[in-house]
Amino acid sequence: MADDETRDEGAEQAEETPAEKTPAEETPAEETPAEAPAEEGPPAPEEPAQEAPPAEAEKADKVEAAGKPSEEPKKAKDQPPGAELEPIAIEPERELSAEERARAEAEAEERARLEAEATEDAGPEEEPVSRAAVQLAADARIQSTGKRKSSIARVVVRPGKGAFEVNSRSLEDYFPRHQHQAWARQPLVTAGYEGAVDVRVRVRGGGISGQAGAVRHGVARALTEVDPELRGELKRRGLLTRDARRKERRKAGLKKARKRPQFSKR
Repeated sequence: MADDETRDEGAEQAEETPAEKTPAEETPAEETPAEAPAEEGPPAPEEPAQEAPPAEAEKADKVEAAGKPSEEPKKAKDQPPGAELEPIAIEPERELSAEERARAEAEAEERARLEAEATEDAGPEEEPVSRAAVQLAADARIQSTGKRKSSIARVVVRPGKGAFEVNSRSLEDYFPRHQHQAWARQPLVTAGYEGAVDVRVRVRGGGISGQAGAVRHGVARALTEVDPELRGELKRRGLLTRDARRKERRKAGLKKARKRPQFSKR
């Protein structure tokens, strides 16, 4: 019996031992002072705000300026373009020295001399042939044909006072440009028959420039029939030459006469 009681007491003591306070359980109790409110005391003085560095201040100003609507765009619209640009300072011209001035004057004199020599070498302009015009019979009627490009002109020359008719219209009316009028009258002026004969032309085909060239060719050929001695002078000035140059026709597959379409790989 004594042994049983001793075992029971040892078991009870063993069971009570874990119930005692352990160091781990005492830890929260020690933390309580940290959770307690701080002791009341006089308020601490406020620290003055530190001034921002200049770089940060500039950034803050830029942000404020970007946030506020500026009035500069409105002013820029009213001002002419380039008003905000600064004017360019023009440097005064440097004064030439005596040597530089003398050199410039010599170059100007040399240039004037060369121009004068070139003008003298050109010689006087071609003048009409100094020959007496051949008197035509009252019933004379000389016909010829002139061609240029795709234009064909039938020319009839008769004795008269210088009338010039093209397709039943006056020369000035049919050829409004003075250049074309000069082309048509050039053989008459060169041969000296401008006021001695009347010219009647019937022209067709081509454009206005080609028709003027055809009229000139036909009138020149007619004057050679009137006076065969004019042939050399008219030939020398190129009035009897048949100028067959014309616009080349367009070919199939090309954009123009010889221009090919651009190559495309895809």
